[in-house]
Amino acid sequence: MKSFTAVATAVASAALFLKTAYADVDPIVIKGSKFFYQSNGTQFFIKGVAYQQDYLGNGTTSGSTSGSDSYIDPLADTSSCKRDIPYLQELQTNTIRVYALDPTKDHDECMSMLADAGIYVIADLSSPGNSIVRDSPTWNDDLYDRYTSVIDAMANYTNTLGFFAGNEVSNNKSNTDASAFAKAAVRDMKAYIKQKDYRTIGVGYATNDDPDIRVDMADYFDCGDRADAIDFWGYNIYSWCGNSSYTKSGYDQRTKEFSTFNVPVFFAEYGCNEVQPRTFTEVQALYGPQMTPVWSGGIVYMYFQEVNDYGLVSVSGDSVSTLADFNYLSSQIAQIDPTGVNSKDYTPTNTAAQACPTVNSDWQASSELPPTPNQQLCECMYNALTCIPDRIPSDEIGDLFGIVCGLGQGTCDGINANATVGEYGAYGMCNPTQQLGWALNNYYEQQVAAGNGASACDFSGSARTQSPTSPTGTCATLISQAGNEGTGTVTSQPSRTAGAGSGSGSGSGSGSGSGSSASSGSGSGSGSGSGGSSSSSSSAGIPGVSTPSHIGLASVALYLSIAFVSGAGMILL
Repeated sequence: MKSFTAVATAVASAALFLKTAYADVDPIVIKGSKFFYQSNGTQFFIKGVAYQQDYLGNGTTSGSTSGSDSYIDPLADTSSCKRDIPYLQELQTNTIRVYALDPTKDHDECMSMLADAGIYVIADLSSPGNSIVRDSPTWNDDLYDRYTSVIDAMANYTNTLGFFAGNEVSNNKSNTDASAFAKAAVRDMKAYIKQKDYRTIGVGYATNDDPDIRVDMADYFDCGDRADAIDFWGYNIYSWCGNSSYTKSGYDQRTKEFSTFNVPVFFAEYGCNEVQPRTFTEVQALYGPQMTPVWSGGIVYMYFQEVNDYGLVSVSGDSVSTLADFNYLSSQIAQIDPTGVNSKDYTPTNTAAQACPTVNSDWQASSELPPTPNQQLCECMYNALTCIPDRIPSDEIGDLFGIVCGLGQGTCDGINANATVGEYGAYGMCNPTQQLGWALNNYYEQQVAAGNGASACDFSGSARTQSPTSPTGTCATLISQAGNEGTGTVTSQPSRTAGAGSGSGSGSGSGSGSGSSASSGSGSGSGSGSGGSSSSSSSAGIPGVSTPSHIGLASVALYLSIAFVSGAGMILL
């Protein structure tokens, strides 16, 4: 991780130093619920295209459970940018959305060519193997490092329009709790941009169009303290198919729903392909007088033809062949002339944030958000432990989490994360090794206090003792804020880098060259589960305690998922 961070920082520094050598464009700024060119105040409407090869943004899960982080960075290949920009210009494109960037690579040439063409970039901060996974969500040190590294790589380009801190993380009412972790990412990336003294760049979220949760989703990400809320809202919507209409597609209802929204809203993906070829008749509505007072344009999904059949062009090497969809979109875009307002003549009337949704059967995310990841806190904590994991194969991690979290009172409270009730342990954002160390040490200390400490740090050879480092200085402050039970609130801000970390057990394999070791979806889940009655056989190395017959299905499932996403064959050191 240290080498990854060092390279990413070097690339970002080089970009800052050299940026004057490359084309600058007028930055896009936000005022109220609209985008504007900074210099002349003209309203900016997004005429966008999703631009990423071999990346199925539409309808895919958020994050990878395989640990794979292989993707093609579309802004690191100068020849591809040179090949494709003329076609984007033919579509009058002024914005592209890219789903995964490698922050260790150089993006100067592509960003300069895009700037020369008047094209801005909205960049997703995640990658296929480094994102918040909806079924086992977490917001942890590794993800924080990944997201901030992308910001560092892109913030100094004046044609960076904004960032998405999540894409369809929650996509139905069964996984709305994951939205708490995505909103925490929004909060922390906004704070990071401010901390680094970058120019003001918006951080938003892209949602799907699920009828059960779409209103609550938008309200949730907009409600509360503005420091925690989205700067813009992206809507992935595919309801206009074929020769539909403003009312039949539901565009009229979506427009009404967002008519009082206080930040810009736009289509982050659109272009239903159920009827082919796609004639894009919705373009006239989106940029017409009924929608432009509310919507700031949209992004067509997508440029490259892939197996999902949404492409505008087919690419083979240096050759580009336009498809029927390309020609229809080009024709429709050529007819639009959206009417806006100049920023100097615009006084926002939608100034109030939405009310936070109430937790109920359809909405399971509390307005209380997970803590900001803090690698220094995690390292300080781990180094101060006496009992730690000892080379545990990945297929045994979940079992050990399940056992130790079912033993003793509050053993896992410090790593608990319950987004529905809004309760989070201070160490719930640490990596799996650090979390397991916290739980093992908690149990060990309880047994020492009861006079059973001699073999309490054994767990059949899965744990060992170390000589703890007594915390001093900043470490002492951080651990004091976390509290003895790990349930306190840490107010100290994290540093930029998230070093290698004690026993950093993740390792998403990759061909991206990023070297990042994020463990998406790892270890913050609930599952303290003090464990009901215990009446089964004794566990070796657990003195005076029987293994509970019911540790709790959710707890075991969660920790098994930690083991899985951390990478098969991984050994905890």
